[in-house]
Amino acid sequence: MKSLNNISFLTIRNHLTKNNLSVESSISEDVIFYNLNSLNNSLQDDLTFFSGSSSLNSLNKTKAKACLIDKKNSENLPKYTSAIIVENPYKAFALISNLFNQKNVSSGIIADLINISKTSKLGNNIQIDNFVNIQENCEIEDNVIIESNCTIGPNVNIKKNTVIKSNSVVTNSIIGENCIIKSGAVIGGTGFGFDPKSKINIQHFGNVIIKNNCNIGSNTTIDRAVFDSTIISDNCFIDNLVQIAHNVILGSGTIIASQTGIAGSTVIGKNVTIGGQAGISGHLIIGDNVKIAAKSGVTKNIADNSIVAGFPAIDLKKWKIATIKFNNL
Repeated sequence: MKSLNNISFLTIRNHLTKNNLSVESSISEDVIFYNLNSLNNSLQDDLTFFSGSSSLNSLNKTKAKACLIDKKNSENLPKYTSAIIVENPYKAFALISNLFNQKNVSSGIIADLINISKTSKLGNNIQIDNFVNIQENCEIEDNVIIESNCTIGPNVNIKKNTVIKSNSVVTNSIIGENCIIKSGAVIGGTGFGFDPKSKINIQHFGNVIIKNNCNIGSNTTIDRAVFDSTIISDNCFIDNLVQIAHNVILGSGTIIASQTGIAGSTVIGKNVTIGGQAGISGHLIIGDNVKIAAKSGVTKNIADNSIVAGFPAIDLKKWKIATIKFNNL
């Protein structure tokens, strides 16, 4: 992985400390790392990391200058690789990866080949690339990046430090601070609503609210509400190719893997994890801390702290027993 920055150990330590990770190391503050890399591919000026899922054999052979690692496993490092001991190496790696890759910092340049409605407002240090169309009644706050070929609006507020990747469409939405909307996402479009007999479309009058620190994957669609709001709460991470229908509410910290579909008006609790290709029916209540296995079909409400799998989705232990019995027929 090629970095865009050379980072001193002092910067690394301060960044980890700022994010409530204590650091123990004998490395000098002025030591510079030129790259962040894997255990196997690291060179003598690189920083690497070791988590429980990594190979001890790879750790023994790494050529890195230093390694983010827990105290227990630091004894397995080669003599020439210094330990940066942290309690949670994977979290430390995630934090430091953002130091090494600063692509999401606004250049402050507004390109020439754009269209901005006179009714829209722009903050400070905004980057807007070519072929962006900002329609009526939009407010773009400080340090936002909007990449090429995006359509924003009408009726959109994008808050500070958010990045909208190329070829995205955002309408009738409020996007919080420090969000990333990846390429091809469509947010705030009309949902799938009509009278089944006459096929007359039901118009949607609500919006989408995406709160702070959310990550929305490529080609994901989040439909505006019929009334009120479709809500994505703080710190939600949504993978590519996910469909979220009108009036859905996601609790904070929820993670949704690719190709999942959530039907309208379902409420999903906090810290829920949904595996890939899961399908969730409409008007359901999914409790806090629920885990839904990949390819599950959820047709009923799920209580807090449950783990479910299968179609229809049932308790994971029951699903395993049923699968074993079926395979032994």
